[in-house]
Amino acid sequence: MKIRGSSRTPLRVRGDDTKSESRVFSPYRVFTREEWARLRADTPMTLQPHELEQLSGIIEEVSVDEVEQIYLPLSRLLNLYVAAAQKLHSVSSEFLGRKDTKVPFVIGVAGSVAVGKSTTARVLKALLARWPDHPRVDLMTTDGFLFPNAELERRGLMDRKGFPESFDTERLLRFLGDIKSGVAQVAAPVYSHFQYDVLPGQEIIVEQPDILIIEGLNILRPAEMPLDGSTIPFVSDFIDFAIYIDADPAIIEKWYLTRFMRLRSTAFRDPGAYFHKYAAMAPEEVRRTALQLWRNINLKNLKQNILPTRRRAQLILQKGENHRVQLASLRKL
Repeated sequence: MKIRGSSRTPLRVRGDDTKSESRVFSPYRVFTREEWARLRADTPMTLQPHELEQLSGIIEEVSVDEVEQIYLPLSRLLNLYVAAAQKLHSVSSEFLGRKDTKVPFVIGVAGSVAVGKSTTARVLKALLARWPDHPRVDLMTTDGFLFPNAELERRGLMDRKGFPESFDTERLLRFLGDIKSGVAQVAAPVYSHFQYDVLPGQEIIVEQPDILIIEGLNILRPAEMPLDGSTIPFVSDFIDFAIYIDADPAIIEKWYLTRFMRLRSTAFRDPGAYFHKYAAMAPEEVRRTALQLWRNINLKNLKQNILPTRRRAQLILQKGENHRVQLASLRKL
């Protein structure tokens, strides 16, 4: 048996994920915006202009073009995945001789702070709920599974809020385990961005939706594997289709600063807001503070924990400076 190359020479192949004749092998097929838009086929536009306004983010306006060219093809793809998963679950239940328990299809949306995860998740929820085969779609974020501020203070983790160690991962895994076991009602904690904390005594009840979209910073991050080979679950084990929202860190920094300044003149003006103190500060002082928060906390988290998980996603949506998706990379392996 003859083997070409060596450990020092990367495998190079001809592929359909690049315009060049050859490149280092990639598990993704990459689509330009125009190529991806054609995959919409005959998927109808089911959202009205007033709904797009409601789905838009603080600094990201959802346009008709973005929905038609990016999100409608994606909703079509996800609809096919959901249908296949439902069929597989049905035949597996039949094989095992078990009663067919309804199990939600879980979609994960990952990426940096301020990259637009929440906007993507809201648009997908609205579109997927219009498909006749899965009308019940729920959306939740992993923010509720952060440790409360008091606990973060006790552990010395307030300046690492959003890092993997700041989450109650055990509770999140129990939640997802119950979801995937078909438990009729599963409770999740509630997080308030206004109060910047988990709300004590408040819960969201998830009742067997057809699809559950879960949005979070570190949902694709694997745990360390035990040396003895014992079973250890990852959050990503419970995700059927993962989407990573990507952009250049320098662009995300601009978005973070813009959003922070927008909140300074709106939500932060409320005396009950956690960040109310910034409303009275001079704009330049607020901008410097926001930049420090970005570079000392959120950018570090992005580089150390979030960005390394990008290639664990089935789909990577690469955004440009105008928030528009420029490239879509769909895993083929």
